[in-house]
Amino acid sequence: MSRLRASLNRYVGMRQGLGYKYDGPARRLAAFVTFMEARGAETITTGLAMEWVTSMGRQPSWSIRLADVRCFAQHLSHFDPLTEVPPSDAVPPARRTKPYIYSDTEIRALLAAALSLPPANALRRWTYHCLFGLIAVAGLRHSEALSLLQADVDLEQGVLTIRETKFGKSRLVPLHSTTIAVLSDYAARRDAHLGTPRSPYFFVAEQGGRLLHQYVHRVFWRLSRPIGLRQEGDRDGPRVHALRHRFAVQTLINWHRAGEDVERELPVLDLPRPCQCSRHLLFLSAAPELMNHAVRRLDKRWEARS
Repeated sequence: MSRLRASLNRYVGMRQGLGYKYDGPARRLAAFVTFMEARGAETITTGLAMEWVTSMGRQPSWSIRLADVRCFAQHLSHFDPLTEVPPSDAVPPARRTKPYIYSDTEIRALLAAALSLPPANALRRWTYHCLFGLIAVAGLRHSEALSLLQADVDLEQGVLTIRETKFGKSRLVPLHSTTIAVLSDYAARRDAHLGTPRSPYFFVAEQGGRLLHQYVHRVFWRLSRPIGLRQEGDRDGPRVHALRHRFAVQTLINWHRAGEDVERELPVLDLPRPCQCSRHLLFLSAAPELMNHAVRRLDKRWEARS
């Protein structure tokens, strides 16, 4: 094992020990170390780092790989003074897509379109109707919804247990009575359709297996065209995850209207605080009312300090 790879193993272990999953960066940095080993190099230089960063793909992957290498190099520079940290502006910054905020009309159209999925006597239409609806009303990530086990959905108490979220913690999500009724109806249809359960998951494919991400996205793209969310052949457009954006923005607006301490309440949404996440600025730009609330809140803070 090369010295650089041993250093990488320690670095990844340290990051994971701090609570980060770090799977993606660990894979990319392992590829970087393999690149370095092939050149017989054990010390990171800006030249070699940039050669690897730009060796495949294009933006935004270059920015992602550069950020990974910079963090690793910064760590190594404390132990090896010959380590060079590539400049942060070595490649053009990746552009973040402005979050799409669904309207109530668009969500209703999506859920209605799901109920028209063929065949008429299958479970499929009810699965996608309830899946997209739950993401919209409970603010789940689509990966969290797909990972829900039947044991995680307590319809008697009206609570979901979300395990191992993006930030490595579990959380409880309360459900409205109308949501409980819809999920109860789906569970009854699912069990009647399958007879003997073949999967522990709450949302299942037609034969009882786990729903796969790629199939969920394909169905979403198919449904989004006839209701006007995207045109035929469009590669860009609103995504499933944007349903969570809409939930988050509406919840923030409701908190502002009620005079709540928004920063204190953010963990309820499983979001980092504003100073830790530039995506909050994108949410503000996508929702004028939320921007107005934030500006008024900022004005009050400055008045209190002056």
